[in-house]
Amino acid sequence: MFLALTIGILIGSAVYLIQQRGLVRIVLGMMAFGHGANLTLLATGVYSYRGEAFPSVNDASEMADPLPQAFVLTAVVIAMATSTILLTLAAMGPNDDTDVVEPVDDNTVDHAFSTLGRDAQNRHIRQRSEDQLDHIKRIEGKKSAAHTEEGEK
Repeated sequence: MFLALTIGILIGSAVYLIQQRGLVRIVLGMMAFGHGANLTLLATGVYSYRGEAFPSVNDASEMADPLPQAFVLTAVVIAMATSTILLTLAAMGPNDDTDVVEPVDDNTVDHAFSTLGRDAQNRHIRQRSEDQLDHIKRIEGKKSAAHTEEGEK
């Protein structure tokens, strides 16, 4: 009864969290859903009698099935890797491309973590830095022209 109630609470909270908008809540919901599924798998392989850790009874019908335990162990490793990837994506920032009014003109990706929302948001920053580089090049060009004029005199 306690195991079934725990599974129900985990799956119910997972469904609630997955329907939320925030990426961290979705990740937590996926983790809760994975734990609920793991407990369900584990419950299928547990014999109703749970005695000693190493029973002295040699009857195989009273022992727990090891196959669901192996499935759960594999699922835990996969869930950890998936959670790591999803939390990394959530840590990249609150920009999830939902507030983009217009897409970037050429849809090019500048770097590995570039998204259309970040490109549109940072377009003015790139333009300012390009303007500053042009300004520096003009100043250096004037300096080199002044040096050549001094050398001619």
